Amino acid sequence: MKVTPAVAVVDEAGAVIGWTRAAEELTGYPAADIVGRPIDTLLPPDEPRVPLPRTGMMEVRRRDGEVVMVRAEAAPLTLGDDADGGRESWLLSAIPVAIGPATDTGALLESLIGSFPVAMAIWDRDLRCVWFNEAAEQLRDGYPYYRIGRSLTEVVPGIDNESVRDAVRGVLADGRPTIDREAHWSYGGRERVLSVSLLPLTGADGRTLGVCSVALDFSDSKARDHLELLREAGVRLVSTLDVMSTAQELAELAVPVLADFVTVDLPEVMLPGAEPLRRSADTPGPHFRRAGVATVRDGAPESLWKREEAVFVPPGSPFMEVLRSRKAHFEPVLDTSPGTWLDLDPDRARVVHATGMHSLIVVPLEARGDVLGVAVFARTENPAPFSRDDLVVAEELVTRAALCLDNARQYTRERLTALALQRDLLPHDLCGGGAVEVASRYLPSDAREGVGGDWYDVIKLPGDRIALVVGDVTGHGVNAAATMGRMRTAVRALAYLDLAPDEVLTHLDHLMAEDVRGLDSMGATCLYAIYDPRTGHCAMATAGHPPPAVVAPSGEVTFPELSAGTPIGVGLGAFRSHDLHLPQGALLALYTDGLIETRQADLDEGMARLAAALTRAAPQSATLEQVCTAVIGDIVGDGPAEDDIALLLARVRSETSHRGL
Repeated sequence: MKVTPAVAVVDEAGAVIGWTRAAEELTGYPAADIVGRPIDTLLPPDEPRVPLPRTGMMEVRRRDGEVVMVRAEAAPLTLGDDADGGRESWLLSAIPVAIGPATDTGALLESLIGSFPVAMAIWDRDLRCVWFNEAAEQLRDGYPYYRIGRSLTEVVPGIDNESVRDAVRGVLADGRPTIDREAHWSYGGRERVLSVSLLPLTGADGRTLGVCSVALDFSDSKARDHLELLREAGVRLVSTLDVMSTAQELAELAVPVLADFVTVDLPEVMLPGAEPLRRSADTPGPHFRRAGVATVRDGAPESLWKREEAVFVPPGSPFMEVLRSRKAHFEPVLDTSPGTWLDLDPDRARVVHATGMHSLIVVPLEARGDVLGVAVFARTENPAPFSRDDLVVAEELVTRAALCLDNARQYTRERLTALALQRDLLPHDLCGGGAVEVASRYLPSDAREGVGGDWYDVIKLPGDRIALVVGDVTGHGVNAAATMGRMRTAVRALAYLDLAPDEVLTHLDHLMAEDVRGLDSMGATCLYAIYDPRTGHCAMATAGHPPPAVVAPSGEVTFPELSAGTPIGVGLGAFRSHDLHLPQGALLALYTDGLIETRQADLDEGMARLAAALTRAAPQSATLEQVCTAVIGDIVGDGPAEDDIALLLARVRSETSHRGL
């Protein structure tokens, strides 16, 4: 139906100077009653007065008080000759939204929205339905509110509409969309389950004039299962940054909802740090590793290879074609007749016949332009062949998994690189000389952030003195490890100048503050100590680092009160040295905060746990290597560390052992 727009002419002051019959029919105002009056007479009483004209969705108040939602257009119009100082006016046109989508979006968009297989409807601020498409009309038997003029506030026997009504009101109130809200309806003896999204429709003045609802019908149990599968995938696939675990999650997610048997095979490049696959002369071509496998049958008889084993991918098979074309292989009825690719792969052919495998989908794992491997979905127990809908779900599931696999691959690579750099930059042969016995441990975390910048060192100084240092660079990854290396090198250079601990930290602070490649806004922490065996004195200073633990020969553990100082890299240089006496047999424990701080406990609680662990682990008969192992095991246990841990132990040698060296 062709609709005649309502047209008005408004002068520069906003007064109506022209009025058409269509405008009269839309608003109820005859020309005699509106000409000469302000155009904002047509605005609802609560509408904010802003300069007119406007373009876009807006509300118009009819003469009888009814509010109509319209699509307004404005165009400049000059009355008279420009040379004679013609007056600038505006030509306004408006078409009610309720008449149909063509009035709002044009014929092309009408065809698209009208045939869109998703139920769409528009509701005004009174919660009345002002438009819906054909897909919504098909749902009317389950949701009778899809009717022009019907309000969500109306009570329909047998249907509970309260939650939807409240949700629409919420979108109208705050202008925020509601995405993927599950709604349940029971009407006319039929149960319906829909996924509903509510999107605000904003007018030209920025106000929310209505709500567009988009509803997907998942009343069919299979569709619900597929939706739940994709929702669960969004949670489980991102829960790990391990390539093998992510691949196994993908396989387990799809069984049995989508398939009876699923495998995920990845090339070696996807598994950094793994042992290289052994290749044999009788299996030419690319090799993969089975990273994930799941099946409805015990023992996985469909799988020729176990997880982590090498997988042969024969040329001419669907697997190779998928890798080449980057397109899914869809074979709802698996062709096992002679002359197919199975003739070239007798082992797979044997398994196919033995297990009754009859339907196959092979999907490439592709992310960011790279093909990462293949995922295979097969049916054996379920007699129904895969449908096109199943293919769509499989491709969506694999797409999500591929992104997670690529993230896991990149994380693993960076973590291994950072860990290798970290270990290479840490000292390998610590020696305390004749002054002290030393031992150390470095434990990287398994957190998502990766390897951090924890470090330690032991430096020999003139006069048999020894410098002990431990530090923690803020951040994780390669940058943190590299910054740690620069910081350790700087400390060694400063130590050879034979400076006091506070002076070493001051110079280090200034150096790192000037290093444009250096620290982030939080800097780094550091503890520097110098022990003199001739006097038994130990001078130390800290830059925002936890104090060391001192274990007396009697077993008592104390933490000296040090002036905290500012972190390295701030540039303030506010450090102060502290002296204490270390008797023969005393043990000094330097550590990073990963050893004592967790999400559940603060530093004070962690220091108390460390004191208890040292008391149990540090009798005079125990070697320092044994003490390191016992302390780490006592505090961290068998679980992964939440943060990197560095532990440096130094025990003052007895006078007898000192003289004997």
